Amino acid sequence: MIQAPAPLPPSRRRHDREIISLAVPAFGALVAEPLFVMVDSAVVGHLGTSQLAGLAVAAALLTTAVSVFVFLAYATTAAVARQVGAGDLASAIRQGMDGLWLALLLGIFVVAIMLPTAPWLVDVFGASDTAAPYATTYLRISSLGIPAMLVVMAATGVLRGLQDTRTPLYVAIGGFAANGALNAGLVYGAGLGIAGSAWGTVIAQIAMAAAYLVVVVRGARRHGASLRPDAEGIKASAQAGVPLLVRTLSLRAVLMTATAVAARLGDTEIAAHQIILSLWNLMAFALDAIAIAGQAIIGRYLGADDAKGAREACRRMVQWGIASGVAFGALIVLARPLFVPLFTGDQSVQDTLFPALLVVALSQPIAGVVFVLDGVLMGAGDGRYLAWAMLVTLALFAPVALLVPTFGGGLTALWWAMALMMTVRMVTLWLRTRSGKWIVTGATR
Repeated sequence: MIQAPAPLPPSRRRHDREIISLAVPAFGALVAEPLFVMVDSAVVGHLGTSQLAGLAVAAALLTTAVSVFVFLAYATTAAVARQVGAGDLASAIRQGMDGLWLALLLGIFVVAIMLPTAPWLVDVFGASDTAAPYATTYLRISSLGIPAMLVVMAATGVLRGLQDTRTPLYVAIGGFAANGALNAGLVYGAGLGIAGSAWGTVIAQIAMAAAYLVVVVRGARRHGASLRPDAEGIKASAQAGVPLLVRTLSLRAVLMTATAVAARLGDTEIAAHQIILSLWNLMAFALDAIAIAGQAIIGRYLGADDAKGAREACRRMVQWGIASGVAFGALIVLARPLFVPLFTGDQSVQDTLFPALLVVALSQPIAGVVFVLDGVLMGAGDGRYLAWAMLVTLALFAPVALLVPTFGGGLTALWWAMALMMTVRMVTLWLRTRSGKWIVTGATR
């Protein structure tokens, strides 16, 4: 019997097109998210220092409460992408609906906790007596938007799994524009002060959630997927998210430890550290965009029983990660004299900043590999390994970082410890990727 020749593996050009088509819009959506807080800060800042200080505390609490549930996007992306690869769009959307219902339930739970405890939380975060009332007002009102924020997160995961990162970009842009207009109108036009800023953000988040639900519901009706909550499906989504929650909390602990150590080094060091961390986060957004593309692409290949395609896509994305890291590192070094004065004119802060920035620049290629492999293993649904790997990284990083002040190391030594942390992450992720144990094909892992 004459058999048809096996299809040729996807070319490098095809992988590049897929990565670019998913990563570029994802980057735009990622950058739009922190702009919400920037708009609020710009509007509220003109009300007074106490109001701005209150917003800073409330925004930090709100961001922390929401960001720990980022697994709603990651786990949903992987699950939906597998079903897409298997050619079952109805099941893909059904998986997505389970994630959306879980997001709604978690959001209601967080609101029920945050509303009565808002004054205590504000006090724990050290708000001054003049800022605390404003922080409490903003936190209580803005917490009402948490269910919508989590639904947006899960719905973003659904669309990424469906290989669509453009719709999240459009929704993010629309939400950003609406948030700005509502903030200005309610704070100044209606005279609601900081409460108006909070209500503007809540309304914008609800509108974004509604836009996502319209898209998902249309897809469900088109492919005959049920919209009703399914207890077993919601439970499965929660179980898939637990390891990623552990990973996220461990990563948060790393960043909090680094900030605490920088604070112990002195005011100059913590000021310089905050500037570096802001830049580091911006670079992370760009690298995370490639990781998001990895989640969607790898999940689809594994769902289609194409282990070879998954390996090739992984290899190409690692190359993208390294190249991006090298480019970002070079950009930091070359543009350093231009952007540092924008953050501070204090010569002592600048002197502390420059050598630490060189460490950050040197570690960017490592960061590129870490973000990509993180996305690959998330797309493969290998959350359990990611959790253990991040716990090991935290266990190795924490004592090294905490010893920096003891041995008289400054901010540069602390960022060498951060570079060590990223190196440990790269090694653990590379060992797992090389082993091939992450490659589990089929519609479900």
